[in-house]
Amino acid sequence: MTTTEQSYEVTPQLADKLKKNQQIATFVGLVFLLVTIAGYFIAGPQQFLRSYLVGFFFWFGMGLGSLALLMTQYLTGGAWGTMIRRPLEAGSKTLYVFVWGFLPLLIGVHTLYWWSTAAGQADKIIQAKHLYLNIPFLWVRFAIYAVVWLGLTYLLNKWSVLEDRTKSYEYSKKLETLSGPGVLAYFFTVTFCAVDYIMTLEPHWFSTMYGFIIAMGQALGAMSMAVAVLVVLSRYPPIENALTAKHLHDLGKLMLALVMLWAYTNFGQLLITWSANLPDEIVWYIKRWNGGWGWVGVILLVGHFCLPFLLLLSQTLKRNPRTILAIAIYIIVVHVVDVFSLVEANFADVKHVTLNLSWLDVVSPIGFGGLWLALYFWHLPRRPLLPLGAPDLKKALDHGRAH
Repeated sequence: MTTTEQSYEVTPQLADKLKKNQQIATFVGLVFLLVTIAGYFIAGPQQFLRSYLVGFFFWFGMGLGSLALLMTQYLTGGAWGTMIRRPLEAGSKTLYVFVWGFLPLLIGVHTLYWWSTAAGQADKIIQAKHLYLNIPFLWVRFAIYAVVWLGLTYLLNKWSVLEDRTKSYEYSKKLETLSGPGVLAYFFTVTFCAVDYIMTLEPHWFSTMYGFIIAMGQALGAMSMAVAVLVVLSRYPPIENALTAKHLHDLGKLMLALVMLWAYTNFGQLLITWSANLPDEIVWYIKRWNGGWGWVGVILLVGHFCLPFLLLLSQTLKRNPRTILAIAIYIIVVHVVDVFSLVEANFADVKHVTLNLSWLDVVSPIGFGGLWLALYFWHLPRRPLLPLGAPDLKKALDHGRAH
């Protein structure tokens, strides 16, 4: 039975499973984060911060991508978003903790970011950008980002609770109204944030496509996580009887669209840079196309685009819970390589490009992943697994069912 009168509360069996997952994630996260911290003394402060940025920015992007998709669903409606609203809300609430992960990067700014050092400040190009590239303004921008992201997360989750309690269209309208400017605020803040913490690792280089590349990666990762969690939830009541093959088919098509958008934005940046052929711009690609980094590029081309693109073209694979789960998990894993390339390749010597993979680059994403999943599994079961007050809940439950 799938009706809007059901409570869709987490069953005891599912609650035990989620609690066990939370405990495992907490243990793994603590162990690997402690090892990551030890890397500060073993591998040195700069390598620690570089690997910290890889792991942190990947999982922070999962939370921010969840927030962006949540607002997109409120604006567009549709059964696809109703089914994954709770996973997206749980993902967005990890920002309450993860937004403070920028503080070590701000404190260690002189160690990680060359533009902030005395040598960087003496550089003529950096001096021309001094109105933006200065440490006080970097802190101000962080404060703005935190207020915007946490404010949106708080209001969207608060009104979603009230929507469930009251079944009132008033809160549904508020959620939709906030999401319009909220999506715009997301794109502006994520663009400036990407510039602040990743693009300025190569301070002479710039790209007008960079913010969109980061945003598409975050959305793809968050969508893949939501799909993976939804499939796991569907093995237990109450989602067991609510999820249909049509739901998975629609979500698989959205994953396919995001895979193509990620590839399109990356190709757009390459095309603009290639056509200009300016020395200050092509250095970004020289570092990523030579030495061992060339193989990382092949992994991203084949593994991050070609393979998921071909797999998600199949209607059969999208409608099968096992295969769509495997594809979603695969995309999440390969996206770590993308973030690794965005960060670590900047530190390669452009004259003698070599791939240097530190053990911290492996440990850090696992540690932050454990922390993120622990927070995620703590938030997820605290509310009904479907939005009881959503105006289109009945439509979503009937989606793909014979009448």
